Amino acid sequence: METATRIYFHGIEETEHDRASITAHIADLEQHFGRITACHITVTAPSKHHRDGGIFLVHIRLALPDGREVNVDRSPSADERHADLPFAINDAFHRARRQLQDHVRELQGQIKTNRARPQI
Repeated sequence: METATRIYFHGIEETEHDRASITAHIADLEQHFGRITACHITVTAPSKHHRDGGIFLVHIRLALPDGREVNVDRSPSADERHADLPFAINDAFHRARRQLQDHVRELQGQIKTNRARPQI
């Protein structure tokens, strides 16, 4: 990776275990997709205004060569499993890995792109 990874925690105390888990996931992505140039991770704690807790949001932005990006910022549905931080981190990185795989397949020509037909 050309630039240092940035990991931000909002509304939650950063623990060494959480940072190590994120770093391990990033290393795995780099091993499989070595062309990642920058990585920004944001972990946001659930709002304290909910009576029954809430869900953690994990946003991942990966910069690739030629100005391409992979953004994993889809908020999970009201799935109570995302109330567990390790699960939310794992799920976000699984989504990032799938998006990177799709990106690689598209670059290799294995996925057809939808192109508009010319107007006659």
